[in-house]
Amino acid sequence: MKTPNLRKTVLSLLYAVLTVATVQISVHAENIPDVSYRTIAVEDVEIFYREAGNPDNPTILLLHGFPTSSHMFRDLIPELADEYHLVAPDYPGYGFSSMPDVTEFDYSFDNVARLMGKFIDKIGVDKFSVYMMDYGAPVGFRIASAQPERIESLIIQNGNAYDEGLDNNFWEPIKVYWKDRKAVNKGLDNDFWKNVKAAYKQPKMTNDNALRFLTTLGATKWQYTNGVSNVDSVSPDTWGHVQPLLDRKGNQEIQLQMFYSYGSNPPLYPAWQEYFRKYQPPALIVWGKNDEIFPPSGGEPYKRDLKDLEYHLIDTGHFALETHGQEIADLMRSFLRRKLLGTSLVAN
Repeated sequence: MKTPNLRKTVLSLLYAVLTVATVQISVHAENIPDVSYRTIAVEDVEIFYREAGNPDNPTILLLHGFPTSSHMFRDLIPELADEYHLVAPDYPGYGFSSMPDVTEFDYSFDNVARLMGKFIDKIGVDKFSVYMMDYGAPVGFRIASAQPERIESLIIQNGNAYDEGLDNNFWEPIKVYWKDRKAVNKGLDNDFWKNVKAAYKQPKMTNDNALRFLTTLGATKWQYTNGVSNVDSVSPDTWGHVQPLLDRKGNQEIQLQMFYSYGSNPPLYPAWQEYFRKYQPPALIVWGKNDEIFPPSGGEPYKRDLKDLEYHLIDTGHFALETHGQEIADLMRSFLRRKLLGTSLVAN
């Protein structure tokens, strides 16, 4: 006699649980901000960019590093889009933007920064915060120092503006390359580059070939996994996205030109440091402390010039977002809420 009632009770409970779960999934899906994938012509170049959030909210411009693209911000964008308007472009020759031949386009940090400035104007952004990682730093600091009145805050992640940041083994042959692109075995006898020469069985490797190594799959994987405590936490989607783009015909020459152009950045460091001292933009530093390319020696000097600075060293490598994305998003949200306190937020 009791069995039918028990069966009804169980079925009712099961129905209730499924109903709640369905509602929760639906609410969660509704709360995930939409990310748009757009392309816009800037001069003769098609610039691909990711965008999310209400444009009436404070804007964060996300500037990527080498060898990646806006893909590095794929998880950060939806995490912050409920309160902020986020825009992440790909530079020419990177990601899904146009890749004109190196003989037809000026692949330099000056020109990339100029185009990114025009891109910002064209999509209608006025004031903004800027997240800069690796190559994003020399691009972003050119924009910020040229138009300081538009910058609301800086978020700096393993991005350099001081000579101390380049005083390490990784940069030795690159510094020589800036002066002599035909150099042979210059700056390549330190512990880092000796391993590369041994792997290639080239005891007298040219600096050009050494830098070409940085575009290979092995080097790309190394950038994502070196300094990471748990390598299994790094998704192969990273190099799976990046490497086929690096392997495109003509792209290696583009990367070599950008390595060479990086030499135009150190002469601008004093001007950028003067920008810090004069305008004192609020700054958040989130730095992967195990990065061999941009170690913390490049992050510490910001403390000299920026008074309104929040500084965090994170126990990871070069691409800190891959392993500590949620932590960085939380730090950004807390920082931006405090620094942009007077800005009212609009629902996404």
